[in-house]
Amino acid sequence: MSKFELKLPRMGESVAEATLTSWLKEVGDTIDLDEAVLEIATDKVDSEVPSEVEGILIEKRFQIDDVVKVGETIAIIETNGVATGSSINGIADAEVLTSGVEESTAKIEDAIQIAKETIAVQAPVAVVTDSNAERFYSPLVKNIAKQEGIAISELDTIAGTGKEGRVTKNDILAYVSNRTVAPTPGKTADQVAPAAAQQEQTAQTSAIAKKAETTTTKTAVGDEVIEMTRMGKLIAKHMVDSVTTSAHVQSFIEVDVTNIVNWRAKTKDAFEKREGEKLTFTPIFMEAIAVALKKYPMMNISVDGDKVIKKKNINIGMAAALPDGNLIVPVIKNADQLNLVGMAKVVNDLAVRARNNQLKPDEIQDGTYTVTNVGTFGSVFGTPIINQPQVGILALGAIRKIPSVIETADGDFIGIRSKMYISHSYDHRVVNGALGSMFAKEVADYLEAWDVNRKV
Repeated sequence: MSKFELKLPRMGESVAEATLTSWLKEVGDTIDLDEAVLEIATDKVDSEVPSEVEGILIEKRFQIDDVVKVGETIAIIETNGVATGSSINGIADAEVLTSGVEESTAKIEDAIQIAKETIAVQAPVAVVTDSNAERFYSPLVKNIAKQEGIAISELDTIAGTGKEGRVTKNDILAYVSNRTVAPTPGKTADQVAPAAAQQEQTAQTSAIAKKAETTTTKTAVGDEVIEMTRMGKLIAKHMVDSVTTSAHVQSFIEVDVTNIVNWRAKTKDAFEKREGEKLTFTPIFMEAIAVALKKYPMMNISVDGDKVIKKKNINIGMAAALPDGNLIVPVIKNADQLNLVGMAKVVNDLAVRARNNQLKPDEIQDGTYTVTNVGTFGSVFGTPIINQPQVGILALGAIRKIPSVIETADGDFIGIRSKMYISHSYDHRVVNGALGSMFAKEVADYLEAWDVNRKV
């Protein structure tokens, strides 16, 4: 037998650490190959860490809310195979699960539990930090602070009970529950705002509190109160911030997609047999949008203060619904460089892994434009909220068969056509109505001109 070190895998170039949010396996549990052992959270996405081997979990190196750096060993798994490069060598097989080790482990776990209970009933001790040093906070704690409007100066005053005095999730949640509008005790003089600023802040706080008091929903007997998930809170704040940041304007256009519907019907079976992938409408729409972004590059921008950043790459975000009702937006990188086969493979892969909570943090970053398919749920059209800091988002409505006027050289006729609406929301601060409408029209023209004889 040998021991395998389960390390925190690399999750993208911009991610160096993650917060351990829950253990899915306990010491002594059997673990299969690729089975999830624990869940982690970064400031972008939650994900699971699977096992690279089969075996038994015999040691946990970190606890819930601990911050783990990429490459650090999270757990030890006993395997039946020969030790590998990630295994701990030099340990005899017979020494792994002897009764003496089990007894010692049980005693250690009991001692840890007693220590935890002792800490829980004691008042937290304030941590003194160097005023010139930047205190470390995990991505999870930073997210909670951002949601609750807690500034770094205020966060610095919270006593930490974690390793090396770090503020844990429980510390900040306890602080929020007892938080008042008065300055936090222990703040230094340079952290207290001037009198005029304090008065303005107090007035704003009072106004917000008064508004919250008048809008608080009362519960009745039998009502169920459901706590929002961490991701739900992040999405809610993101949506509110977007509406208060961008001047949302919408343009709508009806698109005749009869040629696409007929072409897909005769192509999808052969495509799936050859490529092993389903051919949905989504990659077709993504191709059209990538073409439109290439023609109208000023829709592929972001706003930074009073500056406009014109993006070189066309990275299209694809809003995907999660089983818990939340949304996540995986990004199709360099979408304009993919052919239809490549687009279909990327779309299907991202959609499946989004539903299974297996996306990497880098796969939901760096989007330059977003698409959402409201037609999946039967909506004819929608008015989506812009995904900041982008300036546009396109909603795809349901495809319906409707009676339509068909113009021919011999006159006009009524026929059955497959049509849909696309809704374009754009930021009127930097995108005028002409550009917003022409972009939507370009997408529509590309779809309506679809070649029914196209090979794929």
